[in-house]
Amino acid sequence: MAEHLITKTGHLLDAQGSLREPGYALRPPFEYRHADIVAPAARIKDWDYYLVNDERYALALTFSDLGYIGLVSASIIDFDARDFTTTSEFVLMPMGRMGLPASSDTGDVSWSNRRCKVSFAHVGKAGEPGHARRLSFSMKRFDNRDELEAELLLFDDPRDSMVICTPWDEDPNAFYYNRKIVGMKARGGFRVGSLFHEFSAAEDAEDGPALGLLDWGRGVWTYENVWYWGVGHGYQNGHLVGINLGYGFGNTSAASENMVFVDGIAHKLGRLGFGIPKTTLGDFDYMSPWFINDDAGSIDLRFNPEIDRSDYTDIAGFITTDQHQVFGKLTGTVTLEDGSVLELSSLPAACERVHNRY
Repeated sequence: MAEHLITKTGHLLDAQGSLREPGYALRPPFEYRHADIVAPAARIKDWDYYLVNDERYALALTFSDLGYIGLVSASIIDFDARDFTTTSEFVLMPMGRMGLPASSDTGDVSWSNRRCKVSFAHVGKAGEPGHARRLSFSMKRFDNRDELEAELLLFDDPRDSMVICTPWDEDPNAFYYNRKIVGMKARGGFRVGSLFHEFSAAEDAEDGPALGLLDWGRGVWTYENVWYWGVGHGYQNGHLVGINLGYGFGNTSAASENMVFVDGIAHKLGRLGFGIPKTTLGDFDYMSPWFINDDAGSIDLRFNPEIDRSDYTDIAGFITTDQHQVFGKLTGTVTLEDGSVLELSSLPAACERVHNRY
């Protein structure tokens, strides 16, 4: 089924607070404004999620205002040890006051409390040479011990990104406006206790070249949702390849978020599913190989897990989140729209299943 490419610009929402045009784009087409939303402030969910990785470590930073709760979180993933550490700071009832910008191309994050200090700032103008994203993050008592400090620069934005506008059938005022920028070059580093790690964008770096991605999400969500998301980037046969895969919530009849990027150029993919194995008791077996396929036979991928970055939160039984973000490697083939076949061999990736009630 053909997917709808958005070519118009203007406001994201109509006068009734509904999504004007479901579909996908390669750059943000619409203006997102809280003033246009017809829903209580407690239901607005805004977040910036950055991930920077090389072959040795990954650093994930989350800054989110989910209406009645805010979340500032950091994770260090150690690929050699096949281990991770996550620490989160919760903010009570921010209701849109945490200052997340309305655009992924302009506006900065600048926020702090007694424990954390966060700055996500643009350097130069998006879409022009020299543009970069400077990330500065600190958190005291990371893992209840030392202070985590990180300074990172993400640059060389790919030409294309994945932008999707998704409505919900059960609520005309619910929507998800999402942009994922995959395959930015990265440099900088982080320090916690006696550990210091430097990221280098050089292709011959000792720990491999560092790359970064942004998951920029804005919208009004229904209370309970399950989503599946896979993202990866790395060099394959001399080309910088990124991939974004996902499904599971809202009405995606207008478009899916599935794309592959080759040297920054997007190739649209159709709808797919994650084949996550189960145990004999019926639970998901996240550490066995996953299989990612579509009905058309154009996507044939195997995901080999290495680390399950799991996290479970239950706040008074009202706010719950059960997350399994699994880091590993993608291998297989993707047939592009022109009929050519892209082969992936151990592409570093993360695939997740998340069940939220919030």
